[in-house]
Amino acid sequence: MSKKNNLTISTDYQVGQDNIQPFGLDIHNAVFPISAACIVLFVALTLIFQEQAGQFFGALRPWLTTQLDWFFVISMNFFVLFSLYIAFSKMGRIRIGGQDAKPEFSYPGWLAMLFSAGIGIGLMFFGVLEPVNHTLSPPLGMEAGSADAERLALAATVYHWGLHAWAVYAIVGLALAYFCFNHGLPLTLRSAFFPILGDRVWGIPGHLIDILAVFATIFGLATSLGYGAEQVAAGMSHLFGIEATDGLKVALIIGITAIALVSVVAGLDAGVKRLSEINMVMAVMLLLFVLLVGATGEVLSRFALGAVDYMRYMLPLSNPVGREDTGFFHGWTTFYWAWWIAWSPFVGMFIARISKGRTIREFMVCVLIVPTIFCLLWMAVFGGTALEQMAAGYDGVKETVTNWTPELSLFMLLEQLPMSFIVSTVSLVLIVIFFVTSSDSGSLVIDTITAGGIMNPPVPQRVFWCTFEGLVAIALLLGGGLASLQAATLSTGFLFTMVVLAMCYGLYRAVKEDVKSL
Repeated sequence: MSKKNNLTISTDYQVGQDNIQPFGLDIHNAVFPISAACIVLFVALTLIFQEQAGQFFGALRPWLTTQLDWFFVISMNFFVLFSLYIAFSKMGRIRIGGQDAKPEFSYPGWLAMLFSAGIGIGLMFFGVLEPVNHTLSPPLGMEAGSADAERLALAATVYHWGLHAWAVYAIVGLALAYFCFNHGLPLTLRSAFFPILGDRVWGIPGHLIDILAVFATIFGLATSLGYGAEQVAAGMSHLFGIEATDGLKVALIIGITAIALVSVVAGLDAGVKRLSEINMVMAVMLLLFVLLVGATGEVLSRFALGAVDYMRYMLPLSNPVGREDTGFFHGWTTFYWAWWIAWSPFVGMFIARISKGRTIREFMVCVLIVPTIFCLLWMAVFGGTALEQMAAGYDGVKETVTNWTPELSLFMLLEQLPMSFIVSTVSLVLIVIFFVTSSDSGSLVIDTITAGGIMNPPVPQRVFWCTFEGLVAIALLLGGGLASLQAATLSTGFLFTMVVLAMCYGLYRAVKEDVKSL
């Protein structure tokens, strides 16, 4: 045994530059086969018993959102407060990788990968839909369609995409990066529990933590891939008259998974980083186009007021007691919190891999504040433009909400702008690239977990996980559609919430000890 900064680290695990070789206990030999077998069995059963799977997941989703709403909301509130405390206390001065560590990626490259992993398809799907939906069916008992409802709608949308979402990513990402780069432990979820479990993290408790992380990541990604397939199919139907059948959606998932395989095999720098930078440039160009050709002044005013309203309404929206707006609270907030938590192993590990050399304060501020501002701008531009179109008498986007065809919202918005066909086609390409970056980033993360923290897992293993991410998305789409995807996310999100809460305690114990040496 050895002691590093008051944390007793087992020498049974020696960490190399590019791989981790265990001595005496081969942990990834337990995690990989169990995870793989469970995922294969799940896909097979869901495809064989599609009707029963649809009924099961259809009943599971409302039960989870109504019975566990308070647990998700209280936990997410805690994550925000904990993240801010870690960032702005003395602990924020500690540098990931040691005080002499240097960042491996430039700020533009780092932020591009961070955005692509943590936002991706979701902004394209919900950027128009959510502000309009919350205007027509506002939370907190506000009058539908009023000017105040429009302001609350933007605040409520950013509430779902702002500090709360990124706090859970920041906690998981910091814990993974800190224990790996500062204490020489494997880059895998179990390492964050070393202060709590000690050497037991290399045994059954650690296996269970990593396997749960794999399931959370798989289902969180499958939900995003399902949304992406729905939106791409709807866009192809709207632009080219191709019927948006289940067969088309399955074909899209297969085709995009195949593209993701190429990126996964290429690796982090050659594949994922390059695609992330491409889609961020395209996303910013689309954002600027909609801003400049739309109601620019009004949209910028919504952006400024949105920041104020976000802070104004954060506490009422975060209150789980006595809520009468159950449609919003259960259908949106509770699902979002479970979705973000299910995504947290994926996004957390991904940003951990690319964040060596940043201080804890720098890491937290960038991961919390910068994406929140970007999400506010995105929602103000796309949602605000849709609301301006409604005020001018255009009901195209409104009909996608009232008829619940959310996958068409973006395309109905773009239909009223110049060069609509070209811009809509570009948007389709952007959604596909976001689709690919979500899949390849997720594959690299699951590879790392199931390989016991190896930074560069074997190529066949990368191919396996990338392939089965697509198959899980297909199985859930055919076995109940988006309701099944959401139910799977909620169930794993609930279990993983308890993991993240324990992770906060382990991280606090470790960082509190290390800050004494500064």
